[in-house]
Order: sequence, then structure tokens, then C-alpha cells
Amino acid sequence: MKSVLLIGLGRFGRHMALKLHELKHEIMAVDSSEERVNEVLPFVTTAQIGDSTNEQFIASLGVRNFDLCVVAIGDDFQSSLETTALLKEYGAPFVLSRAARDVHAKFLLRNGADDVIYPEKQMALWSAVRYSSDNVFDYIELTPEHAIYETQVPEPWVGKTIVQLAVRQKYHISILAIKRSGRLEPLPGPDHTFQRDETLLALGSNRDMQKFLHL
Repeated sequence: MKSVLLIGLGRFGRHMALKLHELKHEIMAVDSSEERVNEVLPFVTTAQIGDSTNEQFIASLGVRNFDLCVVAIGDDFQSSLETTALLKEYGAPFVLSRAARDVHAKFLLRNGADDVIYPEKQMALWSAVRYSSDNVFDYIELTPEHAIYETQVPEPWVGKTIVQLAVRQKYHISILAIKRSGRLEPLPGPDHTFQRDETLLALGSNRDMQKFLHL
């Protein structure tokens, strides 16, 4: 369990608060809007109404004591930048800041952010991959060159085993798991026989995966 300071409770911040709560982390939520703070009270450990660009306010939060500080401000870049800088100045161990544009990400990293999250860009990339193919159900980018795809079993594979198909040698991809009826079978053995009603999670380079998807 980690202690998290979450600053900014717009749509992104609220969703993050809900997920952190589900993962059993301790959360202090901060926003300048009383209404937004009240909306997340059931899902956070504690909350404060305040201006995160105010140095005295940041100093009062004890940011050194949090494992993770998240700047989720999305509609005011100047406030996001000032908040990020103040958190680092007061000793925050790790600051994750939200960026809306590439240039924002660069400035945030230069002014104290240890990492940035770019939800609009990341969702756009995911959607482009997911919906440009009828056979892709999910997609996780690991590096710019490699990703995990959840995809339908190719028709020529139905009734054949992993070893019969020589999947790694012929297609240069690794089968990480099989899903059927909502149940996951991780790391299927070489004798697994592919069925029409299952999907597979495969890891490979984007180039090899695109070849595989067009079988």
C-alpha cells in the first residue's frame, strides 16, 4: 500500500481516485473546488480544499511523506507547472504530472516532474490500434516497437496446437495467455489446442504482430 497525494479532481483525477481506492492505497485528495472535493470524499482517506500554487499550502501538506504525488490538473497548465515545481521544491519523492500537449510534457519534466502522463495521446494511440482492426480487442504498448495484443484466434489456427504451429519460430510472437468465457489461462503449454471461441494475448514487435493479424 502506498500513500498518494492527488492534486486536481476533474474527470481524470476522480477516475484515478476511484482506482487508487479500489487498489487499497491511502489517498489525500486536493482541489480548489469544494464541490469536487465532496464528490470524492467516500473514496479517499482525507481531503483538503486549497490552492496548490500557494507555497504555504503546499508546505502544510507534508509532501515528503507521500510515496507518490500526482498533479492531475488538466485545464490550467500554469497551475500544473507551478504545483509540480513546488512539490519537488518541498521534497516530494516522486511527482507524476498530467500533460495535455507534447510541449507541456517537456516543461513539466524540466520543472520537477519525475514522469508525465498524457491521457489524450495515450487513448488516441490505443483507439487507433484497437479500432483499425476487427480482430484486436485490447492493446498494451510496452515500448514504441513492442506491444501485447488481445486478438481473435486466426481461423487457420483452430484445432492446432502451439507446437504444431511453431508459433515462436514461424511468427516470432509469444502467446502469454488464452481467454475463454471471461477466464484467463496464463502461459498455455505447447500442447494447447486453439479453439474458435477463445482469444489470445500475444507479445511481439509491432511489425510481426501486424503480419500475424493479417493471417
